[in-house]
Amino acid sequence: MSNKSSHQISNSDVEWADLVLVMERKYKSRILSEFRGYKLPPIESLDIPDEYEYMDDELIGLIKIGTEYHINILTNKALSSNQ
Repeated sequence: MSNKSSHQISNSDVEWADLVLVMERKYKSRILSEFRGYKLPPIESLDIPDEYEYMDDELIGLIKIGTEYHINILTNKALSSNQ
C-alpha cells in the first residue's frame, strides 16, 4: 500500500490470500477501505515503521520474526481444523 512498494495489492491478491501482513496499521486501514465489499482474509500488522532502508538487516530480522509468528498461527489453525 506504500507508494514505495514495487507491488501494489490487487483484487486477485486479496482473493488468493489466506493472510495479509502489512508493515504498519495504517496500511491495514487502507486495505479495508479500498477493498470494501470483498471477503477479506485476516489482515495483521507487523507494527514495523516504514523508516528502514531497502534490505536493512534490522528490517529483515523484524519481518522474519513477525511473519514466522503469524504463519505459525495460521498453520496451527489449519492443522487443528484437519483433526
